[in-house]
Amino acid sequence: MGETIFSKIIRKEIPAAVVYETDSVLAFKDINPQAPVHILIIPKKIIDKIHNFDTRSDSELLAELFQAAQQIAEEHGLSKNGYRLVINNGNDGGQEVEHLHLHLLGGRKMNWPPG
Repeated sequence: MGETIFSKIIRKEIPAAVVYETDSVLAFKDINPQAPVHILIIPKKIIDKIHNFDTRSDSELLAELFQAAQQIAEEHGLSKNGYRLVINNGNDGGQEVEHLHLHLLGGRKMNWPPG
């Protein structure tokens, strides 16, 4: 697991429009939004892909990521009409940055299938 742009954002070496932060989670606006609200929610612990997420030792972290998503969605007025959470995993899954992250998308009707 190497250095990524997210590592630099966590260390505040690269600016980001941060909307949420705790000791273990950081959320910021996506620089290439795919919806009116598009926020990336990342663990500060570097985990590159889902299969490197330890479900036993990292279960609290997973809960924190989802709690962050709930709070951010509420703060952005998405709770009433809904929103989408996406985790891309690996090249074929569309993962561009090798650092586990959730995409919170909302503010418009989401289509299915997504792509």
